[in-house]
Amino acid sequence: MSTTPAPTAAKSLAPPPRSIIRDPAFLRLWAGTTASGLATWALPFVLGLAVLHRDLGAAALGLVLAARTAGFLVAVAVGGVLADRHSRRTVVLWSGLAAAAAAPLLAAGLGHSLGLMTAAAALAGAGQGACRPAFQALTAETVAPERRQQANAAMTLAVRSSTLAGPALTALLAALLDVRTLLLGIGVLWLAAALVPGRGAVRTTEPADPSTVGSAPRAGFRAEFLEGIREARRHPWFLAGLGALVAVIALGYSATSVALPLISRDRYGTQWVLAAAMTAYTVGALGGALVIARLRPRSQGWAAFAGLGAYGVAPLSLMLPVHPAVVVVAYAVAGIGIELFNVPWFTATQREVAPDKLARVSSLDFLVSYGLAPVGLALIAPAIDLFGVTAVLAACAAACFLVPAAAALVPTARHFARTDRDSTD
Repeated sequence: MSTTPAPTAAKSLAPPPRSIIRDPAFLRLWAGTTASGLATWALPFVLGLAVLHRDLGAAALGLVLAARTAGFLVAVAVGGVLADRHSRRTVVLWSGLAAAAAAPLLAAGLGHSLGLMTAAAALAGAGQGACRPAFQALTAETVAPERRQQANAAMTLAVRSSTLAGPALTALLAALLDVRTLLLGIGVLWLAAALVPGRGAVRTTEPADPSTVGSAPRAGFRAEFLEGIREARRHPWFLAGLGALVAVIALGYSATSVALPLISRDRYGTQWVLAAAMTAYTVGALGGALVIARLRPRSQGWAAFAGLGAYGVAPLSLMLPVHPAVVVVAYAVAGIGIELFNVPWFTATQREVAPDKLARVSSLDFLVSYGLAPVGLALIAPAIDLFGVTAVLAACAAACFLVPAAAALVPTARHFARTDRDSTD
């Protein structure tokens, strides 16, 4: 490690980097990403209002939401390949326009045609899925490497703030507008997501040698998707993190999603614990994003896995007959921890993965984590009926603690980098 005084002095005299929120290109990207996140969150909430208004049945709601999930899972893989083949900005544009087009179709089908609503929901999910890896790759094109952690934290703050304020805002709008108008409003949000972001400052999808363009046929979709998987396999820390993330989402998050309403009702006799715990989780995530925007741990991978493992305190608190305040605090800790993982995870992926394969690797991340979450939700309730809620929560808490700890032992996991090194950042 060099201790030469000249670079140190130069570094001390250099002006501090400009805040990311003063960057117009990032602000446009941030606004588009925020609009897409708010639209994604709002659709199931607004459709839930349709059930309350008897415009949609409960079984129909399940079918429509399942179609949206299916559309997402198919399109996230396709979108990753397209975003590496073509301009990431173009993929964001067309995926946002597709999701925007689904909104009036949903409104037209509401109360009239379940088939139209199902097809429209699949289109909305496809737009949502295709834009996710493209937005991840576009962030890497728009933001300089040294500012990406701050940028990713800002993205998270926007998403969590929408989750916190969204229900109250939507309930207020529902008092003034009908469900069809709210659905059209979701389409407007998707239009903003499609049109507001700018083009990245640096193209990362061009071949290394422009003279080779057109000289050979492009590989097929399957070959290019498999190429993204091979790129992911070059990063042991990524595979380990993906496995840990799946364990926490499919087991820990699924278990608490099913058990918390039951325990709030049966143990504490009130739904207040349910509402307070979910609010505390979101507030904790906001706090975690604020912290990680500035914090640069020496061993960022280990710190991130510790944050991910902290989710285990949520199912642990539900196992024991503790004061409800303990449950609320546990959920706040879980929220803090999840963002202490998410932000460095996204930042490391943008830094370490080959730029021309970044969208495909990001799509693999979303495909696995989002794809297995419904499986966990489907299996948790039968497991609780078979083994009891305490045993299931204990197993899920143990998985949340142990799987991230095991992932941290994988070579390259300490720094979320291809080669282990002593970091002095």
